[in-house]
Amino acid sequence: MCLLSACTTNHQSNSDKAGANPTDSSRTINYTNIMPNEAQKRLDNEKEIILLDVRTQEEYEEKHIPNSQLIPVEVIEKEALTKLTDKNASIFVYCRSGRRSVTAAEALVKMGYTKVYNLGGINDWPYEVASGK
Repeated sequence: MCLLSACTTNHQSNSDKAGANPTDSSRTINYTNIMPNEAQKRLDNEKEIILLDVRTQEEYEEKHIPNSQLIPVEVIEKEALTKLTDKNASIFVYCRSGRRSVTAAEALVKMGYTKVYNLGGINDWPYEVASGK
């Protein structure tokens, strides 16, 4: 059996991305992949969305999506419960290229967060970015 995995791009349709399929079928990890254009529309209309950057502090300071919160993927399980108190809030998770955001999205779902969206990598974000802390 051969399993292939790849990050989504702006050229894939939303139907290609509905929910994640982990390689271990005995567990269910439910997060939703979201494209930048859909994420931006929702961010414009829903003020309670949490934008979560899971990269390093240095990467965050270089550039990040405005109004995002930093919790590096390495400490997500330690810090999420105190920094992300509403487990029913919509959380858009992103990193640089999309790998760490998948890891973080899976961890958040395991911790009981119910509306987790994998935004992928900031490298594919065509909208405004900020720099600094």
